[in-house]
Amino acid sequence: MSVDEADEHGGHHHHLPAVEDWPRGFGEASWWPFITALGGAGFYIGAALFVLGNGQEPLINPLIGPAVFIGSTVVFLAGLYGWLYHAFIVNFWDGEPEGSSARGLRFAMVLFLGSEISTFGAGFIYYFFIRAGAWPPAGAELPHLLSSLVLVNTAILVVSSFTLHYAHVALLNDNHGRFKGLLAVTLLLGVVFIGGQVLEYYEFIINEGFGLQEGIYASAFFGLTGLHGLHVSLGAVLIAIVFVRALYGQYSAERHTSVSTVSMYWHFVDAVWIFLVVVLYVGAELGI
Repeated sequence: MSVDEADEHGGHHHHLPAVEDWPRGFGEASWWPFITALGGAGFYIGAALFVLGNGQEPLINPLIGPAVFIGSTVVFLAGLYGWLYHAFIVNFWDGEPEGSSARGLRFAMVLFLGSEISTFGAGFIYYFFIRAGAWPPAGAELPHLLSSLVLVNTAILVVSSFTLHYAHVALLNDNHGRFKGLLAVTLLLGVVFIGGQVLEYYEFIINEGFGLQEGIYASAFFGLTGLHGLHVSLGAVLIAIVFVRALYGQYSAERHTSVSTVSMYWHFVDAVWIFLVVVLYVGAELGI
């Protein structure tokens, strides 16, 4: 069915860049997830090119890797905007789904988090593989990892999980003022955490010379912490969307599906960070 035919029969609108059902009979098609995935894949390609362009005998121009990474960031953010807006905002701006639809969305988030466990699991398996040999790796000079910045940042993320949980509880009790206040605090804490991770990268790379090209531990460290930082950034975007919708009064004790699903995502990234700190920071610092 074309867009015009859908309009004539009262059907839903398609959202560019997909303008027709494809494949036929599967409802609305969209290229935004593919654009987002393309940008995400570019992060890893850019990181690999950065490694090839640095070191004692660089194989390519050292500017190629950063250029690919920056370009991929633009593509990723553009795809993410289109995906989030057309999939999660436009159709739900006037209200929240109820009944079986709400349960289906929560189950979809559970399935998504299952795929995220696999993604992070692959990174941790790589780290455990390189830790199987002598430690620290030959020729590696590891910086002081378990700093006060890491501990403070960890506390900030843990507290943000509590503020988001009690924001949801306040909504369920029809306390909208407390709900919006705690939601704002959660968003602020998430942004502060991201800023803390950027500061930590600056300290490692600029002040201590510990960059991605410093060996197998560095690749695992920046790969896992960078992947987690990307997820926290996405979570902050989702919380910001929920916060704006909360300001418009679009949630109630009966209609709060997106609050539930975003909370599930945020608690997941919090749990991953705690595991990451124990394994990457504490384990490397203590040599265990």
